[in-house]
Amino acid sequence: MDAVARVRSFNRTVTERVGALQDSFLARGRPLGASRVLWEIGDGTDARALRERLGLDSGYLSRLLRGLEDAGLIAIEPDPNDRRVRRVSRTAAGSAEVAELDRRSDALAASLLAPLGGRQQHDLVEAMGRVERLLTAGLVAVTVEPPTSDAARFCLQSYFEELNRRFDAGFDPAVSVVADPAELTEPEGVLLVARLRGEPVGNGALRFHADWAEIKRMWIADGVRGLGVGRRILAELEAHAHRRGVRTIRLETNRNLREAIGLYRSAGYQEIERFSPEPYAHHWFEKRVPS
Repeated sequence: MDAVARVRSFNRTVTERVGALQDSFLARGRPLGASRVLWEIGDGTDARALRERLGLDSGYLSRLLRGLEDAGLIAIEPDPNDRRVRRVSRTAAGSAEVAELDRRSDALAASLLAPLGGRQQHDLVEAMGRVERLLTAGLVAVTVEPPTSDAARFCLQSYFEELNRRFDAGFDPAVSVVADPAELTEPEGVLLVARLRGEPVGNGALRFHADWAEIKRMWIADGVRGLGVGRRILAELEAHAHRRGVRTIRLETNRNLREAIGLYRSAGYQEIERFSPEPYAHHWFEKRVPS
């Protein structure tokens, strides 16, 4: 409870200092939420993607967009390729407003630092970076997906491309022991996809054998490395195995994937003898899951 109280105190201080409590954020005549939505639209997006990225209720987002449209800052039109999708873009006035918001936001950030000494400024910026990374880690959602979904295919293709870059002689899926989609679908297996603000940023799979399970296709996007996404996917795969009554989990990896090797060892995996014909593997690991 002490930790909860400290988080709440932190939240109150931040909302006060950044002006989130004001009806007119940065004296521009609209609250923070509307200004943030205007900024996030960027060069154009669809309303559904915007809602997923910001984690907003669809009704609330519709009201914000309606207000921005009434103010002449955005235009909302049906997508020419799918009229069920609403495309949102800034008008010239909207782009000018974002430029002014950026200018005032820079001034606000500078005002937060100005009263502090040089060492205090450094400490605050460093602390903000750490808090941002930890809060971002909490935004990652991990869900079970069919291997044929767009997100799963994106992750698997990104995984193959990374292996091709990092392996000594490249990577050819036709040579590797690649699991069939059916083997990564219940009851034969399971595939997890991690998303950050609606975008796929990682995946991992589990394939069940007679009395053990095998972890396959662990991949984490460069942009989220260091957020603990790989460790979280690994833990959730282990939980799936545990629920199935599996007590032994194995995996294989290449010597060039040093981060993965470090993750597995720190998670309690012990190196064992070769158990598969995978030609790209140099290390084989096993972990006994407590009952």
